Amino acid sequence: MDYESQRIIEALRSGVSSRAVGHYFSSGRPEIMTHIARKLSKLYEQNESSGMIISGKYGEGKTHLLNTVFNMAQENNMVVSQISLSKETPFDKLNLVYKKLLSNTYLPNRLQPGFRSIFENMTPNSKEAGDLLLFASKHLENDKLFFLLRSFLNVDDPDDKFLLMADLEGDYINNALLRKIYKRIFTQPAKFNVPFSKTKHSMDYFTLISHLFKLMGYNGWVLLFDEAELLGRLGKKARLTAYKNMAPFLFPEKYSHLESVFSMFALGSSFMEDVVEAKHDFDSISEIFVDKESREPAEKVLKQIAEAPQLHPLTQDEIMRVFQKVKEFHGKAYDWNPEIDVQELLKLTSSRGYLLRTRIRAAVERLDQIYQYGQTGEIAVITLVEPEYSEDEIPSLEEFIPID
Repeated sequence: MDYESQRIIEALRSGVSSRAVGHYFSSGRPEIMTHIARKLSKLYEQNESSGMIISGKYGEGKTHLLNTVFNMAQENNMVVSQISLSKETPFDKLNLVYKKLLSNTYLPNRLQPGFRSIFENMTPNSKEAGDLLLFASKHLENDKLFFLLRSFLNVDDPDDKFLLMADLEGDYINNALLRKIYKRIFTQPAKFNVPFSKTKHSMDYFTLISHLFKLMGYNGWVLLFDEAELLGRLGKKARLTAYKNMAPFLFPEKYSHLESVFSMFALGSSFMEDVVEAKHDFDSISEIFVDKESREPAEKVLKQIAEAPQLHPLTQDEIMRVFQKVKEFHGKAYDWNPEIDVQELLKLTSSRGYLLRTRIRAAVERLDQIYQYGQTGEIAVITLVEPEYSEDEIPSLEEFIPID
């Protein structure tokens, strides 16, 4: 038996999207995949950062598409970070997004997330360390990260080193503690040009890490944000702030200094109607952001949401190609030859609705039946048995359990 094929079939049977499935089922929607492939190629060919939003109904393959992009990026020597937005990871607080994102960051050819090894293997006098320190001192809004990096590269105390590494991963230490550590190492004070604020300067961390990955020879950094429709659950001010925070990722050439970064947001197809229009977000922008300069990023994001490409249901031919792969994997998984035409499999699942995820699960179910019983059938209740007792006559436990 082919255990990798079994893993794929079990993932398809559960209906839960996975990167393994995305690796093997990537042929659907060739138009949008070609568009994404072009954007990824520009990361390393032209050092051009960009972003995009995709929109689709529940179960139509948004997460599957993100997983396919994940695999495509990894195969092209890119670092990938993937998270789902949630109550604990709201986009109006980039410091929380950064921490969650970095804990779900995968270097190429690594099964486990994490990038700590890059910093731990960096020596104070290395070319990489010098480049990173110079970048932190000249190209960030706040100079906290310069003092933090210099301290990390030269610290001897393991407890201090742990705290500094934790900060780089999103568990920010306060300014006073950093000054104390820096002075202990270099016997001179760390003077910030502006006091660091995690709510104002978190983009510095994204910018630094993007430069780090470029410096280490990776072809880019891909950021994948799933379930972005949860922005609709935020209050008005928080939601509009979240739109503004999306701008540096969607329009990095204008609103950030991210290097070779491609960001992708997936949200529900009804977001525009149910949230943006229903809650009058376009009108509310001028209430929250008074001047044009602060208002523009959120406005551009809302326009991008309105113009986001929709994931339409797959055509019959595309579904047939998917079902053919499902059939092949099922045969490999259980070492048999499914003698059923794909057209017949398509017909047998047509009554299961329009959702692709549901139809694939139905196809696996049909193949399971043929494998076990040699034919397919419908599960149904044939007869209903009347209860032996009415509700008023339910016997007590004493009638069945003898009491000593």
